[in-house]
Amino acid sequence: MLEALRKFFKTPAGMGVAALLVLIGLVTAFYSLKGAWNSEGANASADRMFIDAGSNPPKPFAHELSMGDVIPIRAPSGGNTGYPAEPCYWTKDGKIKTDPTWVLLNSYKGSNEPTFCPDCGRLVVGHNPRPESGSRPPPTKEEYGRSRPTPPSRR
Repeated sequence: MLEALRKFFKTPAGMGVAALLVLIGLVTAFYSLKGAWNSEGANASADRMFIDAGSNPPKPFAHELSMGDVIPIRAPSGGNTGYPAEPCYWTKDGKIKTDPTWVLLNSYKGSNEPTFCPDCGRLVVGHNPRPESGSRPPPTKEEYGRSRPTPPSRR
């Protein structure tokens, strides 16, 4: 059996089959290694949504981060006014929605005030969590103000 294979691979047709098998092996090895180097998690963390703070109202845009990018990044308005956007998955009545509203945090504007979604009016924080079924919605601006004690006045 082995002798028959050796004779076959010495013929022009056998050499063609051998070359094809080597090529298939190289392509398979390439895609296997490429998959190991480029993980789905790394791609997801590099491909992010940003907000163009230079537009009025601030507009979301997608951007793939690459080595050397500095925040704020260059935005569609032309300036370095692109800040990471936070997703808000809530409606005004406290229901979960599938397509997020992208929100610019007040901290990027230089304010210490909490950020509320312009669409639903609910609190948005850094690394805003995606809600699960049964989750309680974040507070509205009014609910947030009622739950925070007013600081005593200084004389």
